Amino acid sequence: MGRIGACLLGLALAGPGLARPASAHPPLAQADPGAAAAPAVQVMGTPGPDSIVTVRPRSSITSRQGLKQFVGISGANSGARGLSMNRVVIPPGGRAAPHSHVGSESAIYLLTGTVKTFYGTCLEKTVTNRAGDFLFIPAGVPHMPVNLSSREPAIALVARNDANEQENVIPHAAPGTAGAATACPR
Repeated sequence: MGRIGACLLGLALAGPGLARPASAHPPLAQADPGAAAAPAVQVMGTPGPDSIVTVRPRSSITSRQGLKQFVGISGANSGARGLSMNRVVIPPGGRAAPHSHVGSESAIYLLTGTVKTFYGTCLEKTVTNRAGDFLFIPAGVPHMPVNLSSREPAIALVARNDANEQENVIPHAAPGTAGAATACPR
């Protein structure tokens, strides 16, 4: 079996919903349609070089990765210039759309749940993490986290060295799938 076949077989065997066609992915860069017109966060304090700012999420948005995200610290709300931090929820049995972060590293702390992350050019590698684990994802590495529970959400705190991190999320089409620019080596 070639590498493309093995990659697709691995995704198919890993669990239901992983080998969905591209059209089944959640839309990217959309606000939560059920959210009120009020801002998703309450900001207390004034951004400045000698101020502390508190950001309190009021509601979630849908991230470019297709997940519920509670916006925390960003350049837009706190004056941060080199980092962002958000709380991300992967619903039971859910997953993010395959993606990468251009120019920014990700540090993740898994608060609840068990998550299997597919990563690599063909999403052919995996790592499984549970509550209490810290993860580091280098800039530009394609990845797709999947909640292994069919009953409980997985919740994580995600920090990046990019104050506007959603602007640099790039969808990733695994080689050998529709929309991919390259193929996996055989």
